[in-house]
Amino acid sequence: MNIAIIGSGGREHAITKNIYKSKKISKIYCIPGNAGTSEFAINLNVDFSNFSLLLGTLKIYNIKFVIVGPEQPLVDGLSDYLRKNNVKVFGPDKYTAQLEGSKAFMKSLCKNNSIPTANFKICKKPIEVLRFLKNSRMPVVVKADGLAAGKGVTICKTKKEVVKISKEIFEGKFKTSKKLVLEEFLKGEEASYFIVVDKKSFSFIGSAQDHKRVGEGETGPNTGGMGAYSPAPIVNKKIEKKIIDKIIKPTLKALKKKGKSYTGFLYVGLMIDKGEPYLIEYNIRMGDPECQVILPRLETDLFEILEAAVKNKLHEIKIRWKKTKCMTVVLCSKGYPGSYKKGSKIGNLDKIKLNKNSMIFHAGTKKEGNKIVSNGGRVLNITSSGKNYSTLRKNIIKIIKKINWKEGFFRKDIGWRIIK
Repeated sequence: MNIAIIGSGGREHAITKNIYKSKKISKIYCIPGNAGTSEFAINLNVDFSNFSLLLGTLKIYNIKFVIVGPEQPLVDGLSDYLRKNNVKVFGPDKYTAQLEGSKAFMKSLCKNNSIPTANFKICKKPIEVLRFLKNSRMPVVVKADGLAAGKGVTICKTKKEVVKISKEIFEGKFKTSKKLVLEEFLKGEEASYFIVVDKKSFSFIGSAQDHKRVGEGETGPNTGGMGAYSPAPIVNKKIEKKIIDKIIKPTLKALKKKGKSYTGFLYVGLMIDKGEPYLIEYNIRMGDPECQVILPRLETDLFEILEAAVKNKLHEIKIRWKKTKCMTVVLCSKGYPGSYKKGSKIGNLDKIKLNKNSMIFHAGTKKEGNKIVSNGGRVLNITSSGKNYSTLRKNIIKIIKKINWKEGFFRKDIGWRIIK
């Protein structure tokens, strides 16, 4: 079978590398892919936001199965479009994609189904922000309603800052929405819990903890993620049962009440405080960079899992794991998450000798002739698997020092919660 993977990030490189091992697949096409995916797949420079153009491409290359990596095409309804045109696709439909595409939708679902989450207010006007602030303790979290590439959340320490950030959102800082959600600030430890879902069941596919702030010591603005590790030690069996019973099952049940079923990866973003999990966010796809630390630990054929989900036979698959830990550190363009330059040469990648437990996943890269150049904010994900997180981080930093790229930077404290 020929398959296509939609996207161009580190997540898509990790999915491509893992699925490449499957005996069920003839050819893999990445649309558009990056410099790393080209090792395992044929990259097609096609604009996937143009659904009819994409469909025509799938027909030309006899592609029968599509895995959608990023959130934007899912929120835009790509899965619905492909299914209507008899293409098998792994990814949620437009309605259920609102779990990530609209924070107001997600928070309302929580409220209506008693799912534990932070107290909140959906605001469409500045006066509603001021009313919420009258009875609020600081800090307050301001969230743009629509997609914002991981940059739409601000933890505000003063009411003045809340008003300022809210004004920017109302004035269209994020084109996806001029609506916002104000939330109480939850204390605790963040973790992510990942499942694969079909119309009949769901299966756990991994836990992770990431680092969203750009600076060491969790300082500076939010990013798409500066590094991650898996598994998340805080997610023990007791907490896992609460996540399933109090958050996941009520969510899927609520969607079914609306006549909707979810198919795809579901990322459950959590705050865990005193043994109780609270839902911070849902993402309707694998996390990035969490995917890069979950898939190297997976023993079961990933394509078998995804194909079973599309056929609503997920319950027939037993997912197995390697007894190992995994960590990744993201190498970024200087200036990220603000403005940054593209096109700078990344040298020495082909000369770095990696052992079987280490990988360099490409995210914001592209090939220009024989050169690999930067093509985004988050550029490379240096990843290592083993028994000890401290050793993994040391190995990763050694690899990074061998990369010849002066325009890059990274956090040296990934895993600080677990490395003492």
